[in-house]
Amino acid sequence: MIRRLAVIGVGLLGGSVAKAARAQGAAREVVGIGRDLARLRAAVTDGALDHATTDLAEGLRDADFVVLGAPVRAIEDLLERMWPALPAEAVVTDVGSSKAAIVRKADALARRVPRTFVGSHPMAGSEKSGYDVARADLFSGALVVVTPSGATDTRAVKAVTGFWEHLGARVTTLDPEAHDAAVAAVSHLPHLVACALVDAVVRDAPGALPIAARGFKDTTRIAAGDPVMWQEIFLANREPLRVTIGAFRRALDTLEREIVAGDPAVVEASLRRIKQARERLA
Repeated sequence: MIRRLAVIGVGLLGGSVAKAARAQGAAREVVGIGRDLARLRAAVTDGALDHATTDLAEGLRDADFVVLGAPVRAIEDLLERMWPALPAEAVVTDVGSSKAAIVRKADALARRVPRTFVGSHPMAGSEKSGYDVARADLFSGALVVVTPSGATDTRAVKAVTGFWEHLGARVTTLDPEAHDAAVAAVSHLPHLVACALVDAVVRDAPGALPIAARGFKDTTRIAAGDPVMWQEIFLANREPLRVTIGAFRRALDTLEREIVAGDPAVVEASLRRIKQARERLA
C-alpha cells in the first residue's frame, strides 16, 4: 500500500484519483496540492484528502507516490519545479493526454537528478471540469495507457500499473509517440470535429439549431468541454493532430465526391463499410 499519496491538481482527474484512492484503500494518507487553498477545502471536507497545501515542497515531503493531475501544458513546468523536492524513493505519474514531450522532460530531469517517472493517460473524463464533478468510480472499467520510455525502470512501470488497477482501471502500455498518434485519432480529432460541426451550423444554418434533436446533441456533446483545457491539449499534441486532421479531411472528401456523383450503390457501399467498422468497435 502507498504510505503517502500526493496529488498535484485536485480537479476532475486529480480529485477522482484522490476519491478513488480513498474508496479503494490504495493509500494510508492522501495529500492535495494546488494553487488555491480555498478550492481544496471541499476535498478535505468530504474526506478525499487528509491534508491540503499550496506549498509544493510541503505536499511532496515523505510522499512515496505522486500523481500530477494538472493541465497538460502545465505538467512540464511542474516537473521542473517539483523535481528537487521529490523524495528519492517516490514514483511519479501524471494524467496528461499527450505524452511524448512530458516523458522527454522527465527523462532529461532524471539524467541530472535520478528520480522515477512513468507517464499515464486515463481514457476517462467529462466535458465538465473541476473537483465538483470528480467521482470515486471514474476509473472503474476505464482504460489507462501507461507510457514508459526506454529509460523507465520496469519496477516503476509495475508500480504505476498496479496503482491504476487498484483504482479499477484496465491498463495497457504504449510508447509515448505511439500514444500521441493514437489519441490524436480517437480522442483529440473527435473533439475537434464536434467543435467544427457546431461552428459550421452556427455559421451557415443557425436557424436549424432550434430543431436539433438527439443525434446532433449526442454527436456534439464534447464540444461543450472546457476551452482552456482543450486548446492546451490541441497545441500540446498539434503535430499528430495535424496528421489525423488530414486523414479526416480525405475521408470527408471521398464521401462528398460519392454523394455529389449520385450513385446510390457507391454511397451505400461506403456507409456499409463504415457501419461494419463501427460495429467491430462496439
